[in-house]
Order: sequence, then structure tokens, then C-alpha cells
Amino acid sequence: MAGGRSPGVLCRRRFGLLLLATVAGLCGGVSSVKSPSCHEVRTAFQIRQIGPLKLVPDVPTAESDLQICQHRAPTCCTKKMEESYQTAVRRERTQNIQALNFELKYMIVGHITAFQEAFESLLRFAENHTTSLFETAYRAMAKEAAEPVKELFTDLSLYILGAETTVENAVLRFFDSLFPLVYSRLINPGIIDLSEEYTECLRLTRQDINPFGRYSKEVVTELSKSLWASRMLNQALNMGIEVINTTEHAALTKECSKALVKMEYCPHCQGLTLIRPCMGYCLNVMRGCLASVSELDIQWREYISTLEYLTNEMAGSHDLELALVGIRNSINEAILHAQLNGPQLSATVDKVCGQPQEREAKPSPDNIVQEKEIPEMQALTMVHSANLNNKRSSLPLKASKNDKSRSLKKISREFINYMKRSRTFYASIAERLCDGDLAMQDGSTCWNGEDVVESYTSRIVSSGLKAQINNPELKVKGLDPLISHLINKLHNFNQLDTEKTKLKLERWASRESGSGGGKSEAIESSGDCDDEDGCQGSGDRIHTTDLRKEKKIYSDDKSEPKPTVKKIETTATTTTTESSSKHNIAGNTGKLASSSSLFIVTALAILGHCLP
Repeated sequence: MAGGRSPGVLCRRRFGLLLLATVAGLCGGVSSVKSPSCHEVRTAFQIRQIGPLKLVPDVPTAESDLQICQHRAPTCCTKKMEESYQTAVRRERTQNIQALNFELKYMIVGHITAFQEAFESLLRFAENHTTSLFETAYRAMAKEAAEPVKELFTDLSLYILGAETTVENAVLRFFDSLFPLVYSRLINPGIIDLSEEYTECLRLTRQDINPFGRYSKEVVTELSKSLWASRMLNQALNMGIEVINTTEHAALTKECSKALVKMEYCPHCQGLTLIRPCMGYCLNVMRGCLASVSELDIQWREYISTLEYLTNEMAGSHDLELALVGIRNSINEAILHAQLNGPQLSATVDKVCGQPQEREAKPSPDNIVQEKEIPEMQALTMVHSANLNNKRSSLPLKASKNDKSRSLKKISREFINYMKRSRTFYASIAERLCDGDLAMQDGSTCWNGEDVVESYTSRIVSSGLKAQINNPELKVKGLDPLISHLINKLHNFNQLDTEKTKLKLERWASRESGSGGGKSEAIESSGDCDDEDGCQGSGDRIHTTDLRKEKKIYSDDKSEPKPTVKKIETTATTTTTESSSKHNIAGNTGKLASSSSLFIVTALAILGHCLP
């Protein structure tokens, strides 16, 4: 074709132009790609409130002085950022453990309040119940007896709360104060108001002649075990709070801080702000950091058993409720016993304290009724006491008969059922921290401390201090001294449960053998208990007793008079009234023999003489 180009030449020229256009377009695209940036790292730094944004560079740089997140490629981290990251992981670690502890801590704190309210309610009810005895049966001394009754229940409340006192001292103080009232208002109603000296003499004489017989000792025996369990439970709950608080604020070692930064924040240095650590990697780091805390496991399990035992002792068979309500009946029996032995007591008191002034007056109607009804009241009291001891249903804490929502039994059962579920709390704390959003489950792309991988291939160690020898992620030097102290403290407390269970509550009470050695058989555990009462588990264990602390408290209380133990023969036909060598009565009074029927005849004879 003249003057023109062939079709092949035109095709090649068009292809060349198209190729040049394509190359030009590619070159333009490359020039439009954004340069590397640390924008996402800056955003994460700000959202997590790690530190000032000025610490984060705008673009990755070749940082050479990094101590933890060392990478060959350019990085978005600086040494100052690493320091901020270490501060952040300490704070986050505390917050994470607090979040785990929250429910457990809330439950214990809530039940400290619930138990204290229950104790106060029971004590208040028992105090009113006891006061009503004097207002209805012993009106002649009701007004004066109100203060000793109030002091008795105040002392019992303080004992439960941990005051340096004993149930024995509280009960003996009450009967010391009660005897002058019984002596001057019931046994010798014609006595004019007693002087302070004569009243004090009666108080001291009470300790020697034991006018209330076995009943004052029975009050101590009945109260001591259930109140001891309540006192120890209160201490146990506070011990639980101390354990939780200590573990929350335990310091992190430098090795642990670095390992946590490497696990959580070193991926950020490469711009990988969304990647999470592998599960096995997280377990190794957390088990290494919490190696000391996990050593609490054995003692924490035993602590739960201690709580279970104490709640069973206190409320499993309603010991505390029955013991407190039964104070009224024991006091009534004690007063009746003193009235029946009135002539003998008067003869002994006259020799020790002298004869007080008397007025020419007939016994008040109140006293006449009481003297007439002594045998009948004794019989009724015995029947009532038997019924009370056989009662198995929970007594209400409030006046309303239908209000059982806050019964001690229900509170105890709810509490111990929850605490049982926390037996493995410290053994599994690392697993629970890694579960959730912190780590990735197996089979997902994750961070292994160096790079992004499909799975973690290093060895995964178990929990506990010894297992950390083989931990590939960090070195654990030894047990934290603060945690070590806490473990010892918890161990010692748990031993109190084992050693004090068989309380020698009758150490000063009479023994049938009459050995006079100052010791007595240990009181047995609280009788039968049904399943509803929650008496299984550690409550079935055999425990031993250690009263060294109680004895120390008793011996340190110099102001408290030491009771003189006298033996009350319940089967013999004679009653022996003894007094201490302090008053030089032994040998002078001799034996005042009288049978039970003679006591009644004597009382009726006195009554007939007094009636017009």
C-alpha cells in the first residue's frame, strides 16, 4: 500500500503505547502509597492511658536502646515507652486480680455484716428474754437486776467481736452481781439496803460457797462452745479479707513486669495492636508471675474447711440460738437452787460477813408466791428445758414468728455453699486471668513473644513455685516474703480449728471422779444434725483442743477473781457447803445435811411461820 503503513506496524505501535501507559500508571500508584506510620500505636497508647502521647514517635525508627521489645526492623517503641508499659502492666495486673476477687470479696464482706447483725439480734432477743424473767417471776429484784443482765450480754457481744475476755469471766461476773440481790431480796427479804462493804463481801462469798450450784457452771458450758465458734468465725471472715487484699496488692518482680510487657505490648512496637498472646504463652507468663500466690492453694482449701466446721458448730444444730435463749432458764434454776438452800447459805454468810440490819416486816406477796411455788417452778423449768434442748427448728432472729429470712441457719448455709465453690481459687488464678479477652485459644493466629504464629510450641508448665524451674518465659527466684508470711498466718489460724474444737469448757467444772486436778472431760460435739442443717463435710472431722490463748487471757485479767471450784453431789442425800481458806470457814460450818424433801418442808415451815 503506497504512502501508508502495514497493519502489523500499526498494531505494534498501539501495543507499545498501551504498555507505556500501564507502566506510567503503576509508577504513579507506587508514588501514592503512604509511608509507614505509628498512628495505631499512638491510638492504643492513648486509649489504655499508658502515658503521654509525646512519647510515641510519628513513624517507626531504628531504636537501639530498647531493653524488652528488641526487633531488627524499625519500631514504634522507645525506651521511655517501655518504662510506661511496665507501669501499665503493674496497674492492669492489680485491676485484673481485683476483678477476679470482687465476687468473693463481696460475699465475705457482706456476710461479715450479716453474721454480726444476726449475732446482735440473737443477743438482744436473749437479753430481753432474760430480763422478762425478773419482771415476771422476781419483781422484787427486777429493777436492780437489769444492769447485771445488760452487762452480761454486752460482755458476750464483745467476746464474739474478739475482745480480750472470756465467757467464763462474763458469766461469773454476772452471778457475782446477782447473789447480793438474791440474798437480800429473796432469801432474807427483811434486810435493809446493803452497804457497799457488805455487798462486796457477798460477791466474794458467792465464789466460795457456790449458792447457785451447778447451774452457773452449766451456763458457761452451754455458752462457751457456740460462742467460741461465733468468735472464731468472725476472725475467720476477717482473715479471708486479709488474704484477698494481700494478694491483690502483692508486688511484681522485675522479671514478671518485663515478661508481661513482652507478652502484651511488644506486638504494639511492630504495629500489631490487635494481636493477642497464645494461650500457652499466657499461662506460662501468668503462672510464673503468680507462683507465690498459687502457693496459698493448700492453706486456702483448709481455710474453707475451717469455715465449714465453724458454721456447723455455730448454727448446724442451732447451738448458738439455743444456748443464748437457754440463759433465762439456767438463771431461773440457779435462783431456785439458792432459795431452797437459803437457811444454809444464811448461816454461812453470817459467819463470813456478819449479820446485816433487819426490819420488822413480813415477806412481800411476791416472795410468798415464789416460796410457795418453788417446787412447782422447778418442775416446770425442768420440763421447759428438756423441750428447748430437743427443739430442732431454727429460732427466729426477730420478734416476728414468720420472719425466717435472716435466720442464722440460712445465712450460714448460703455462705458456706458459696465458699465451697472457691476451694480452687488460688490454684486456678492464672487460668482465669488468661481466659476471656487476654489470650487467644489454640488454633488461632497469636503472639508467642517473638512473632505472630499459628500455635505456641514451647513447654507449658503447671502452677506452683516448684514447677517454675522449667518455665521458658521467665525466671522465678523464690517465694514472696509477704505471701510467705500470709501462708504461715493462714496455716496457724487453720490449726486453731484443729486444736480448739474439743474445747475443755468444763476445765473448772466438777468431775464425777472428784480428782480436783482442775481438769475435766472435754465437751462433746453438738449432738445430732440433719442434712438440712448443713452438718456434713469438715464438720464430721475429729478436732483437738488448745486453750493456751484462753488461759493466757484469763491469767492476764488480774482484776477478775479466780473462782473456787466446788463439787456438787447430785445423787447424794446431803449437801456440803464449802468455803475458801480466805475466809477461814472450812471446818467451822461442817456438813449441813438435808434431803430434798427436807428442803421443801423447811421452806413450808418458814412460810407458815411468816403467815398471819
